[in-house]
Amino acid sequence: MEKREIGNSGIKVYPFAFGGNVFGWTINEKQSFEILDAYIDFGLDFIDTADVYSVWAPGNKGGESETIIGNWLKKTKKRENVIIATKVGMQLDIDKKGLSKNYIINAVEASLKRLQTDYIDLYQTHKDDPDTPLLDTLEVLDDLKKQGKIRAIGASNYSSERLGDAIKISAEHNLAKFECLQPEYNLYQREDYEKNLEPFCSENNIGVITYFSLASGFLTGKYRSENDFSKSSRGQGMKKYLNPRGFKILDALDKAAKEYNVSNAAIALAWIIARKGLTAPIASATNIEQLKELVMATKLKLSEDTITNLNVASAY
Repeated sequence: MEKREIGNSGIKVYPFAFGGNVFGWTINEKQSFEILDAYIDFGLDFIDTADVYSVWAPGNKGGESETIIGNWLKKTKKRENVIIATKVGMQLDIDKKGLSKNYIINAVEASLKRLQTDYIDLYQTHKDDPDTPLLDTLEVLDDLKKQGKIRAIGASNYSSERLGDAIKISAEHNLAKFECLQPEYNLYQREDYEKNLEPFCSENNIGVITYFSLASGFLTGKYRSENDFSKSSRGQGMKKYLNPRGFKILDALDKAAKEYNVSNAAIALAWIIARKGLTAPIASATNIEQLKELVMATKLKLSEDTITNLNVASAY
């Protein structure tokens, strides 16, 4: 398992990112610590979170995931063993959102405090902010990088046009540039990335870190009818996948999983890892057994026939 560089950042990671959205949402701090300990023991190092995780859970106000990660870092003293990626820009409160200079300055300090660290490896804008000029956002991110508070910057949920504008502005003003993009991408949701984003990212050596890599759990195979929706808090979102194309994808995953003697999830992630230009898929687990299944993806080398079969089954 070789490390991959995030764009031209100089930061190298193994091709899997643990999704920290579950910390403080579907698993508590004790369970989160167990998952993080196991994740490091499995030899992996990349953790993705955001300041907004998990504001949507009853009783939460945002920052719960970062706080748990920070408490774990303090307890284990493993800051140098991990690459921490977090995000800014989603709405935390009525007056806490966006990518203005002042907001980012305050938000990064809050994230650093929660994470109990003096630097963030990868700081990503969580979504585009049309109300703030790109130059303003890039200038403050460049300042933070020069101060050593962040090592590299990335963008999430940007169109290729806006990402292109940002790259151009960075070059014109000699500012830090977005080294990666975080788009939705998986076997089911392929079209937007492959048609609109992949060519630009490939041409400009933009790293790609995919979210919803397992289509919110659909690609694990545990949701095959509406009767399965009660299996998790994400179950109700599965209805859109229960169609002929979705079942065709599951059938192809079933066959590949049987051939390689691994889980459907491992095959779905290995398919992403095998795609040229992709840095790492993000996926989450709520127990050690699930984590073991996901980690298997980093050890798989899918054959060309297997990849072709999955491509055909998931063709859009």
